[in-house]
Amino acid sequence: MLEVRDLHVEFHTRDGVAKAVNGVNYSVNPGETLAVLGESGSGKSVTAQAIMGILDMPPAKIPQGEILFHGHDLLKMSGEQRRRVRGAKIAMIFQDALSALNPVLSVGYQLGEMFRVHRGLSKGAARAKAIELMDRVKIPAAKSRVGDYPHQFSGGMRQRIMIAMALALEPELIIADEPTTALDVTVQAQVMDLLAELQSEYNMGLILITHDLGVVADVADKIAVMYAGRIVEHAPVRELYKNPAHPYTRGLLDSIPRLDQKGQELYAIKGLPPNLLRIPQGCAFNPRCPKAQDICRTEIPALQTVGEARGSACHFWKETLHG
Repeated sequence: MLEVRDLHVEFHTRDGVAKAVNGVNYSVNPGETLAVLGESGSGKSVTAQAIMGILDMPPAKIPQGEILFHGHDLLKMSGEQRRRVRGAKIAMIFQDALSALNPVLSVGYQLGEMFRVHRGLSKGAARAKAIELMDRVKIPAAKSRVGDYPHQFSGGMRQRIMIAMALALEPELIIADEPTTALDVTVQAQVMDLLAELQSEYNMGLILITHDLGVVADVADKIAVMYAGRIVEHAPVRELYKNPAHPYTRGLLDSIPRLDQKGQELYAIKGLPPNLLRIPQGCAFNPRCPKAQDICRTEIPALQTVGEARGSACHFWKETLHG
């Protein structure tokens, strides 16, 4: 359904060119969930914004790559063609619902706008659809709350409204950008269960962007791990959790708090993610990698096949996979 090929995204700033995405490749099939993992600044959200066509250009620039949706390159479409795809075929759930929703318009008006603009419905019919959507995402007393404003809802309820907005036109693909950020654990589970339920019902593809490996363990089919704008590992979810093939992935997994480590010091990957204006030579992860050797500081490792439907961009993937 969706295939991203060799995508590059740059930001031209006063200080230089920030290379945010550097040759990303991934695909999503109907009914499939792809989780895209990585620390802040790894290029996860920028890739999603390029797919949606909502990057500010300039300062952003896409010097090369393809984004194929059912075989049609979104990057070659006109603005009007992209608009017909956005929302109707591909929708996005944004990270901060309070910022994404308009504070001076009721949630019912914002939900109904999808139907007024894309389907030509009247205000009354659009309002009825908004109530129907709010019911669908399990917002209590939807009929009496359709006129409420975003600040009158809790964080979890606002996130449900964002999900309802994304589902409005029954898209084929949803991109969920950190949909559980700032929510407590119980509400996180409810939001993820809701997404899984709706995905199954509509057979939608789902790209789940997150830095939290605990969130995706039970919902993803496959995982792509990003670092400094590149995919450094991809694998089916169970294989990646069982035996990662890249030191960065292993570091992320080791950073998850575990019940059997009570009283022990939590592990953290040393150092900080690289400055995208000055990405280190060779493997971008080498300054933080416990396995780094001379070749890691001079040669960029290719993303190579390391098993069935698995890939790793590490010179020493065998030692990582079997160590």
